[in-house]
Amino acid sequence: MQNYPTKTNLILHFLSGSKRYFALSMLFAGLVSLLDMVNPKIISYTVDSVIGTKPAELPGVVERLIANVGGAGALRVHPIWIASAVLAIGVLAALCRYVFRTMNTRGAETFVRKMRDDLFSHIMYLPYTWHSENSTGDIIQRCTSDVNTIKRFISEQLVQLFRTVIMIVLALIFMGRIHFRVMLGSALMIPVIVIYSLIFHVKIGTAFEKVDVEEGVLSSIVQENLTGVRVVRAFGREVYERGRFEKQNTYYTSFWIRLMTITSMYWSVADILTGLQILFIMLFGSVACIHGTLTVGGFIAMTSYNMMLIWPVRQLGRVISEMSKAGISIERLRYIMNSAIETDQDDVGEPPLDRDIEFENVTFAYANASSPVLRNVSLTIPAGSTFGILGGTGSGKSTLMYLLDRLYNLGPDGGRITIGGADISDIKKDYLRRNIGMVLQEPFLFSRTLSENIGITKSEKNMDEIRRAAKIASIDDAIESFTSGYDTFVGERGVTLSGGQKQRTAIAQMLVSKPPIMIFDDSLSAVDAETDMKIRHAIQESTGSSTVILIAHRITTLMNADHIIVLDKGKIREQGTHEELLAQNGLYRRIYDLQTAGIDDSEAGI
Repeated sequence: MQNYPTKTNLILHFLSGSKRYFALSMLFAGLVSLLDMVNPKIISYTVDSVIGTKPAELPGVVERLIANVGGAGALRVHPIWIASAVLAIGVLAALCRYVFRTMNTRGAETFVRKMRDDLFSHIMYLPYTWHSENSTGDIIQRCTSDVNTIKRFISEQLVQLFRTVIMIVLALIFMGRIHFRVMLGSALMIPVIVIYSLIFHVKIGTAFEKVDVEEGVLSSIVQENLTGVRVVRAFGREVYERGRFEKQNTYYTSFWIRLMTITSMYWSVADILTGLQILFIMLFGSVACIHGTLTVGGFIAMTSYNMMLIWPVRQLGRVISEMSKAGISIERLRYIMNSAIETDQDDVGEPPLDRDIEFENVTFAYANASSPVLRNVSLTIPAGSTFGILGGTGSGKSTLMYLLDRLYNLGPDGGRITIGGADISDIKKDYLRRNIGMVLQEPFLFSRTLSENIGITKSEKNMDEIRRAAKIASIDDAIESFTSGYDTFVGERGVTLSGGQKQRTAIAQMLVSKPPIMIFDDSLSAVDAETDMKIRHAIQESTGSSTVILIAHRITTLMNADHIIVLDKGKIREQGTHEELLAQNGLYRRIYDLQTAGIDDSEAGI
């Protein structure tokens, strides 16, 4: 994995592919600045040497051009030549400005595309634990708002910084050639404004960082409520959630107000400093004219150059202050890009996975958990068998499957998990996960058609396989009843389907890939008992030699399994076939009696 020790390293990485566009934009920005310096010089020459009679000190090339049209006298009679020169300079400047903006825009869009592609690709390979520790809303905020902040800084402010420095240097050179002392009066305020901006740089950066963080919190609240809108409406939590949003929004707004107060103070003082800059040039220039060391044309040119300097100098201060915002955003993206992605160890292999699965003294605790969720669990799942896991909430049954799929990794003293004798840590991760099909209790469906959702594991859509999988999952009839059938568009997270329909669609999705290991993690909880039985029989007949692992609260889902274990507080309390467990007259029998009597596990305190 590539690491980015500094912000500069990350920016240079993102700039690959767009550097040439920004280089060209800066080149033409410099040409625009140079051409902008020419017209005040033409005006100065016109006033002093065409209207007046003062001999001009011009570059040799320019003097020869003027001599070819008849000298200053001819320009006095035919001022159209001067107007034509001004027009030609304006047109050339406009063409350079067009190229500058075009190259800058292409560079900016290439740059932001690179950022988005790399961030998305990197996030896709970050471990499951990382996603558990970082909220979706904050990740989205970093990949949108922070990306745009960096884009604006690189494409607008940093390029503007280059152009501003070029303009300041050129303006001071041109002014110095006219009158050095008056130029010093104008230049006097430039370091004052820059130093003043640097002072505000820290204040604005601190305030913006807090704004950025609170915007991420607000985005998380919005994302949660939009995703879970049905739950909010179903439980009448609109008022509560609105109050929660408004509280955070008020808190977020207060930080923006503080940031804007600091920014307003910055620009107000900058206005005063700019006024002083104008005052100095007018004062020193007028005195120089009175003493005859500066001509009228020279004074006009000096004033023009000074006005050209006012906005770039203020922009220079703004760029410096905006640098703090971009710095915070870059750091937030650097956190993502420096987060370690999942990688395989050296010499990992792709052994056959249609073999026995063994858990050997598996102990596991989640990060920051006070106690392990699994304690010395040892079990064997024979290849091609149907294996049942029964347990209450928090017993660790789902964790076993997450560990098997390596969504979480065992610690050094956490035991080991093998398939056919091969430790899963020695198996290539993507190969392992391609061959383990998992259907969760709360399946996730994408905003696509039903056929696309079911066939998502296949590179090419095969409708025969999709329909076959849908029939096994008992969702085919429901799909055919929809107006658009398999082309029915599923809303975000499958919101347009019932809970049972989503679960059955997810089962069909897994069956299409025909993995050698199939895990059903309480994935029939939302269907009725009759449909549950129908699906189980169809799966049993169609899975062939696949190893099927059923996790459930409902004993009827597990009773036909070849072997069943009962998990309680992270330990195996009982195991055997359905009949053997009933004969043991223990926890399994107690749950069975309660369920057949119509009492659920929660009522029984299990």
